[in-house]
Amino acid sequence: MNASPVLHTLEPVWNESSRVLILGTMPSPKSRETGFYYGHPQNRFWRVMADLFGEPFPPAPAQRRELVLRRGIALWDVLASCVIRGADDASIREPKPNDIGALLHAAPIRAVFTTGKKAFSLYSKLCLPQTGMQAVSLPSTSAANCRLPYDSLLEAYRAILPFLEGSRLS
Repeated sequence: MNASPVLHTLEPVWNESSRVLILGTMPSPKSRETGFYYGHPQNRFWRVMADLFGEPFPPAPAQRRELVLRRGIALWDVLASCVIRGADDASIREPKPNDIGALLHAAPIRAVFTTGKKAFSLYSKLCLPQTGMQAVSLPSTSAANCRLPYDSLLEAYRAILPFLEGSRLS
């Protein structure tokens, strides 16, 4: 598979109650196909979110959107466009960032987290100078990161919970 230019087509998910912003790198081909974040059936993001909050697994985009918004979580990606081979973050070239600062200005975000090292690296390089808000790197929930046991992944994502405390959502 050759690398090709990709434009980010998914709107950020957020509302006036969003306290935590979780950023991926760029939607995978499967996420772009399904029209929502973490759309690959083997990606563990939605299982982690459901287990983190003791809720049933959200099977469809509408339920997924409702879950994160109700819990104070915003979703977006670091990049607005790039050249990438499939879903291979290591192949990213010509990265152009989304306007994360505008989202941070619009919502009462207390903390920014990234799903994976590449998202963290790109955020730190391309977005941090504008936002001034340091991100925390969480492990990738991608099926490509299957070497990390599920329990360890879930435990790592508990880091978002303190930033949701004190809101009417927790």
